[in-house]
Amino acid sequence: MDIDALIRHPSLQALMPRLERLRDKRFSDLVDQQGHQYVDLVMEGGGMLGIALVGYTWALEQAGLRFLGVGGTSAGSINALLLAALGPPAQAKGPQLLQDLAALDFRGFVDGGRRSRRLIDAALAPDPSPWRLAWRAWRVRGLLKTRLGLNPGAVFQDWIHGVLAREGVSTLEALQARLAEPPPGLWNWRQNRLLEPQEARGRLAIVAADVASESKVVFPDHAALYFADPARADPALFARASMSIPFFFEPLRLSVPQDDGAVRRWRDAVGYDAAQEGGLPAQGIFVDGGVISNFPIHLFHNYSRIPTRPTFGVKLQQDERRRRIDGPLSLFGAIFDSARHALDYDFLSNNHDYRQLVQHIACRDVNWLDFSMDDTTRAELFREGAARAVDFLERFDWEAYRELRSRLVFPTASASTTGRMRMA
Repeated sequence: MDIDALIRHPSLQALMPRLERLRDKRFSDLVDQQGHQYVDLVMEGGGMLGIALVGYTWALEQAGLRFLGVGGTSAGSINALLLAALGPPAQAKGPQLLQDLAALDFRGFVDGGRRSRRLIDAALAPDPSPWRLAWRAWRVRGLLKTRLGLNPGAVFQDWIHGVLAREGVSTLEALQARLAEPPPGLWNWRQNRLLEPQEARGRLAIVAADVASESKVVFPDHAALYFADPARADPALFARASMSIPFFFEPLRLSVPQDDGAVRRWRDAVGYDAAQEGGLPAQGIFVDGGVISNFPIHLFHNYSRIPTRPTFGVKLQQDERRRRIDGPLSLFGAIFDSARHALDYDFLSNNHDYRQLVQHIACRDVNWLDFSMDDTTRAELFREGAARAVDFLERFDWEAYRELRSRLVFPTASASTTGRMRMA
């Protein structure tokens, strides 16, 4: 993909004056000495549609925003990990993300061999033949039985490990040190004070599903459950765990330490009662976190405080909950989508304030599993993400959102007193 041609495209150039004007708009109470404002960002999973997330975050940075908390699932987890790793929180990551995207051959991620690729190509055909699909599936039955997935996922893991190694963050310890680099002069203008270093730390939250223990795992928070020395854990494994699309990629397997403190850690972290279950699992078996929570915007939510920065959320595609079920395949798809969306729908329905923070990117007519996507489509996704970011920023009202949160946190307090109450 030609980066210069992408940036020079008329539709993207038309956004630049709007982005420049947005630099003077208030989005957060936190601002550094260079004038960057800070927010949290949570991103939905969606396979190849995740390219739109790169455009979205690029536009937010062009508007002068930076990120303290970043999180997501599947494709969202990949973007979140790279936003956390490509530099300290004060640094814009969009230019490097765009370069890495342009140089990447996504077809290499389909690394299961010729038979796997032929089955995937047959499934992605505009009018797939059921007989051809059945024949292709029969020929890879051994792979699914022994490996539980068509593709090992090794190429993806090696790629993201290489990117992190290039940036000097091959371990969780190094990643946490990077997140802990405080933005210079990070100031809370509403409270008229500098933030303490602990308050200015960045946070990463990646959701994966450990089906061996029926647990929603958040990395790196739960790294101690699967690594004897969490500080030395490879952060690439967090994204590899979260993006393991069932049966498309092999599940990631991680051995579970069996030391004396492991039983307590599992109970405290994920509510797993080893005594009742007859012991800890021997290993975690991870599939795409989207089967549990594909849009985990709840990760940074605090019900009891008025936020000092918003948690922006970006979803890939509009929610379409009305389903037509006319056969076993459509029923299976509806069951799968219900499982991966229900928790997130429940959170949003119980926290209406978050509807002010969420933007949808329309990615219709693009197959989320099309790893052979051409450069033109990739560029269109990037530009669509950027355009939707500008639309969102232009309509977002930080003061109105804070006022709404103050009424939810302190329903009996007057507006004049909530500003002096607890904030986070």
